[in-house]
Amino acid sequence: MATAAKSKLSAFDEVNIFFDKAAERLDLDNGVRDLLRQPWRELEVSLPVRMDDGRIKVFHGYRVQHNGARGPFKGGVRFHPNADKNEVRALASLMTWKTGLMDIPFGGAKGGVQCDPRAMSEGEQNRLTRRYTQSIDPIIGVNQDIPAPDLGTNSQTMAWMMDSYSQVHGHTPGIVTGKPVELGGSVGRDAAPGRGAVYVMNEACKDLEIALEGSTAAVQGFGQVGSWTARLLHERGCKVIAVTDVGGGAYNPNGIDVGDLLLHHATVGTVNGMPGTDAITTEELMELKCDFLIPAAIERAIHERNAPKVKAKVIVEAANHPTTPEADDILNDRGITVLPDILVNAGGVVVSELEWTQNLYQHQWELNRVNEELKKKMTSAYAKVREVVGQKAITYREAAFLVGVGRVASVVKLRGFI
Repeated sequence: MATAAKSKLSAFDEVNIFFDKAAERLDLDNGVRDLLRQPWRELEVSLPVRMDDGRIKVFHGYRVQHNGARGPFKGGVRFHPNADKNEVRALASLMTWKTGLMDIPFGGAKGGVQCDPRAMSEGEQNRLTRRYTQSIDPIIGVNQDIPAPDLGTNSQTMAWMMDSYSQVHGHTPGIVTGKPVELGGSVGRDAAPGRGAVYVMNEACKDLEIALEGSTAAVQGFGQVGSWTARLLHERGCKVIAVTDVGGGAYNPNGIDVGDLLLHHATVGTVNGMPGTDAITTEELMELKCDFLIPAAIERAIHERNAPKVKAKVIVEAANHPTTPEADDILNDRGITVLPDILVNAGGVVVSELEWTQNLYQHQWELNRVNEELKKKMTSAYAKVREVVGQKAITYREAAFLVGVGRVASVVKLRGFI
């Protein structure tokens, strides 16, 4: 899989370009802009961990709390070699605007540890997770900051975080979301980012006059988000013609049986080598002619060098910040619709809020109710964004940021922060 594109700007600077456009349209004064642009708090921690071979290795970790005006900070924890401070800042900022857009009572935060979990044993990951949790303990809490899984972490990571926190504070299932169901997690949480993306696609198809059944899609990334998106699209009759992951790619212009692909991936650990498909690189996938191109892995996957070669009708941003501002301008100029990340991949935080609520009441809802609530939130947010697109003749991204930033700015003023 291709790595993120290099840029003269940091990821945080790039996200703020989108913020600044919204702030300008909202006519926010400079003081409010400065307050909303900068993180409220940043914690940087050193994490000594004893590795399996007996040596001590020190990892670097972060927790950035961008804005908590609308409620407790909320955001995932990323284990990845590139999870530096600027990337975590950018992702925390996106969470602020995402929770504002989805109108749920959270602010935005993000955590990260610079490591390669694929090169670590389960025991090493467990010890790293517990050390990280202990280090950020002073600034997290059920009504303060609630972590969740992200790239390189999963429900097992959240179980370790919950246990580490609970050993000090008592049984506290609501301290994290994305937990195993047995520990108070919500049914439907694993599928939520992908399911939410498909709900948005289904609504967008009505406006874009594309029939989802019989359409074609190419998916970059086959982790939790990409695999669920591909699976749910396949169930709805969309032909998934290509998928790539860190191990390679699979391509079949007539469509891939995603059920068989899931079994193949579970067996060999990659989509590469799927019977009945040809090998394909991420670079080649980005240039395929299809209805939907779905970046569902790393940031900056679509950049100024490959954006002119994109042949998809619609970009569906299932990953966080997969498109640089330069690429966004190129795609817009070429008439390619971009459904933005803060809308498309918000399903995870929507069901996280449902999980958090269930934990507060010590209750667990059935899957149908969770999916109904998710669909309601995703379709409502899409409708609001679509309304603003029509009213102001702007892009989906500009409209999504306008709604999200506007809601946060309104609460900041109501609370009298300035």
